[in-house]
Amino acid sequence: MTTPNKTPPGADPKQLERTGTVREIGSQAVWSLSSCKPGFGVDQLRDDNLETYWQSDGSQPHLVNIQFRRKTTVKTLCIYADYKSDESYTPSKISVRVGNNFHNLQEIRLELVEPSGWIHVPLTDSHKKPIRTFMIQIAVLANHQNGRDTHMRQIKVYTPVEESSIGKFPRCTTIDFMMYRSIR
Repeated sequence: MTTPNKTPPGADPKQLERTGTVREIGSQAVWSLSSCKPGFGVDQLRDDNLETYWQSDGSQPHLVNIQFRRKTTVKTLCIYADYKSDESYTPSKISVRVGNNFHNLQEIRLELVEPSGWIHVPLTDSHKKPIRTFMIQIAVLANHQNGRDTHMRQIKVYTPVEESSIGKFPRCTTIDFMMYRSIR
Protein backbone atom coordinates (compact mmCIF):
# COMPACT_ATOMS: atom_id res chain seq x y z
CA MET A 1 0.00 0.00 0.00
CA THR A 2 1.07 3.57 -0.61
CA THR A 3 0.75 7.07 0.76
CA PRO A 4 -1.85 9.66 -0.32
CA ASN A 5 -1.68 10.99 -3.85
CA LYS A 6 -0.26 14.45 -4.48
CA THR A 7 -3.48 15.41 -6.23
CA PRO A 8 -4.20 19.15 -6.41
CA PRO A 9 -6.30 20.18 -3.40
CA GLY A 10 -9.97 20.06 -4.23
CA ALA A 11 -9.56 17.91 -7.39
CA ASP A 12 -13.02 16.44 -8.07
CA PRO A 13 -13.01 12.61 -8.31
CA LYS A 14 -15.85 12.83 -10.86
CA GLN A 15 -13.13 13.94 -13.30
CA LEU A 16 -11.60 10.47 -12.81
CA GLU A 17 -14.93 8.88 -13.76
CA ARG A 18 -15.22 11.02 -16.89
CA THR A 19 -11.94 9.60 -18.20
CA GLY A 20 -13.60 6.17 -18.34
CA THR A 21 -10.74 4.49 -16.45
CA VAL A 22 -12.53 4.13 -13.07
CA ARG A 23 -16.05 3.87 -11.69
CA GLU A 24 -17.52 4.51 -8.25
CA ILE A 25 -18.54 1.30 -6.42
CA GLY A 26 -19.61 2.57 -3.00
CA SER A 27 -23.23 1.58 -3.71
CA GLN A 28 -22.15 -2.09 -3.91
CA ALA A 29 -20.95 -2.04 -0.29
CA VAL A 30 -22.61 -2.18 3.11
CA TRP A 31 -21.72 0.95 5.09
CA SER A 32 -21.69 1.23 8.89
CA LEU A 33 -20.55 3.90 11.35
CA SER A 34 -19.24 3.64 14.91
CA SER A 35 -21.66 6.42 15.87
CA CYS A 36 -23.62 9.32 14.43
CA LYS A 37 -25.89 12.17 15.45
CA PRO A 38 -29.49 11.68 14.26
CA GLY A 39 -29.83 12.96 10.68
CA PHE A 40 -26.05 12.97 10.09
CA GLY A 41 -25.30 9.37 9.08
CA VAL A 42 -24.45 7.21 6.07
CA ASP A 43 -27.15 8.78 3.89
CA GLN A 44 -25.53 12.21 4.23
CA LEU A 45 -22.03 10.75 3.72
CA ARG A 46 -23.09 9.22 0.38
CA ASP A 47 -25.61 11.77 -1.02
CA ASP A 48 -23.20 13.60 -3.43
CA ASN A 49 -23.89 16.87 -1.60
CA LEU A 50 -20.83 18.66 -0.19
CA GLU A 51 -23.06 20.69 2.13
CA THR A 52 -24.18 17.62 4.14
CA TYR A 53 -21.94 15.46 6.32
CA TRP A 54 -21.62 12.56 8.73
CA GLN A 55 -21.15 13.71 12.32
CA SER A 56 -19.85 11.25 14.87
CA ASP A 57 -21.30 11.09 18.36
CA GLY A 58 -18.98 9.35 20.79
CA SER A 59 -15.39 8.72 21.75
CA GLN A 60 -12.50 8.40 19.30
CA PRO A 61 -11.56 6.64 17.14
CA HIS A 62 -14.58 7.29 14.92
CA LEU A 63 -15.02 4.51 12.36
CA VAL A 64 -16.52 4.17 8.89
CA ASN A 65 -16.73 0.51 7.78
CA ILE A 66 -17.20 -0.29 4.09
CA GLN A 67 -17.84 -4.01 3.51
CA PHE A 68 -18.26 -5.71 0.12
CA ARG A 69 -20.24 -8.92 -0.39
CA ARG A 70 -17.44 -10.40 -2.50
CA LYS A 71 -13.75 -9.68 -2.93
CA THR A 72 -13.60 -6.41 -4.85
CA THR A 73 -10.83 -4.61 -6.72
CA VAL A 74 -10.34 -1.12 -5.30
CA LYS A 75 -7.97 1.47 -6.80
CA THR A 76 -8.67 4.75 -5.00
CA LEU A 77 -10.49 6.05 -1.93
CA CYS A 78 -11.55 9.73 -2.00
CA ILE A 79 -12.55 11.63 1.15
CA TYR A 80 -13.89 15.20 1.18
CA ALA A 81 -12.92 17.37 4.16
CA ASP A 82 -13.27 21.13 4.62
CA TYR A 83 -11.41 22.79 7.48
CA LYS A 84 -12.89 26.26 6.80
CA SER A 85 -16.44 24.97 7.30
CA ASP A 86 -15.84 22.38 10.02
CA GLU A 87 -12.88 23.73 12.06
CA SER A 88 -12.44 21.51 15.17
CA TYR A 89 -14.66 18.81 13.60
CA THR A 90 -12.12 18.34 10.75
CA PRO A 91 -9.98 15.18 10.95
CA SER A 92 -6.22 15.73 11.40
CA LYS A 93 -5.13 12.07 11.68
CA ILE A 94 -6.84 9.30 9.70
CA SER A 95 -6.05 5.61 9.43
CA VAL A 96 -7.28 3.82 6.28
CA ARG A 97 -7.35 0.07 6.90
CA VAL A 98 -7.87 -2.58 4.22
CA GLY A 99 -8.31 -6.34 4.52
CA ASN A 100 -10.61 -9.34 4.32
CA ASN A 101 -12.15 -8.91 7.81
CA PHE A 102 -11.76 -6.95 11.05
CA HIS A 103 -8.84 -9.17 12.17
CA ASN A 104 -6.38 -8.77 9.28
CA LEU A 105 -6.56 -5.09 8.33
CA GLN A 106 -3.43 -3.38 6.96
CA GLU A 107 -3.07 0.31 7.70
CA ILE A 108 -2.17 3.54 5.92
CA ARG A 109 -1.87 6.58 8.23
CA LEU A 110 -2.60 10.07 6.95
CA GLU A 111 -1.79 13.42 8.54
CA LEU A 112 -4.08 16.20 7.29
CA VAL A 113 -3.16 19.85 7.72
CA GLU A 114 -6.27 22.02 7.38
CA PRO A 115 -7.63 20.03 4.41
CA SER A 116 -9.89 21.76 1.92
CA GLY A 117 -11.25 19.48 -0.78
CA TRP A 118 -10.85 15.91 -1.94
CA ILE A 119 -8.14 13.71 -0.45
CA HIS A 120 -7.15 10.92 -2.87
CA VAL A 121 -5.77 7.76 -1.23
CA PRO A 122 -4.45 5.20 -3.74
CA LEU A 123 -5.04 1.64 -2.54
CA THR A 124 -2.36 -0.36 -4.31
CA ASP A 125 -0.06 -3.25 -3.49
CA SER A 126 3.74 -3.21 -3.65
CA HIS A 127 3.58 -3.69 -7.45
CA LYS A 128 1.32 -0.60 -7.89
CA LYS A 129 -1.66 -2.82 -8.76
CA PRO A 130 -5.11 -2.08 -7.27
CA ILE A 131 -5.86 -4.19 -4.21
CA ARG A 132 -8.58 -6.85 -3.89
CA THR A 133 -10.45 -6.66 -0.62
CA PHE A 134 -13.64 -7.41 1.27
CA MET A 135 -13.37 -4.46 3.64
CA ILE A 136 -12.16 -0.88 4.03
CA GLN A 137 -12.19 0.84 7.40
CA ILE A 138 -11.58 4.57 7.87
CA ALA A 139 -10.65 5.54 11.44
CA VAL A 140 -10.52 9.18 12.53
CA LEU A 141 -7.81 9.18 15.21
CA ALA A 142 -7.66 12.93 15.95
CA ASN A 143 -9.27 16.21 14.93
CA HIS A 144 -7.89 19.71 14.48
CA GLN A 145 -7.92 21.88 17.64
CA ASN A 146 -8.40 18.69 19.72
CA GLY A 147 -12.02 18.42 18.60
CA ARG A 148 -14.01 15.46 19.92
CA ASP A 149 -16.58 14.65 17.22
CA THR A 150 -15.82 14.68 13.50
CA HIS A 151 -17.39 15.72 10.20
CA MET A 152 -16.80 13.92 6.92
CA ARG A 153 -18.66 15.34 3.96
CA GLN A 154 -18.27 12.61 1.30
CA ILE A 155 -16.46 9.30 0.73
CA LYS A 156 -16.08 7.70 -2.72
CA VAL A 157 -14.61 4.28 -3.58
CA TYR A 158 -13.25 3.65 -7.09
CA THR A 159 -12.43 0.50 -9.06
CA PRO A 160 -10.57 0.35 -12.40
CA VAL A 161 -12.71 -0.22 -15.50
CA GLU A 162 -11.90 -3.49 -17.26
CA GLU A 163 -11.29 -3.53 -21.00
CA SER A 164 -14.08 -5.17 -23.00
CA SER A 165 -13.37 -8.73 -24.13
CA ILE A 166 -15.71 -8.28 -27.13
CA GLY A 167 -13.38 -5.90 -28.85
CA LYS A 168 -11.46 -2.72 -28.35
CA PHE A 169 -13.68 0.30 -28.73
CA PRO A 170 -12.59 3.89 -28.21
CA ARG A 171 -13.48 5.27 -24.79
CA CYS A 172 -16.42 7.66 -24.70
CA THR A 173 -15.05 10.45 -22.54
CA THR A 174 -17.26 13.44 -23.33
CA ILE A 175 -20.45 13.92 -21.35
CA ASP A 176 -22.54 13.76 -24.55
CA PHE A 177 -21.11 10.33 -25.45
CA MET A 178 -21.31 8.99 -21.91
CA MET A 179 -25.08 9.60 -21.81
CA TYR A 180 -25.54 7.05 -24.63
CA ARG A 181 -22.76 4.52 -23.99
CA SER A 182 -24.88 1.73 -22.50
CA ILE A 183 -27.32 -0.53 -24.30
CA ARG A 184 -30.86 -0.01 -23.10
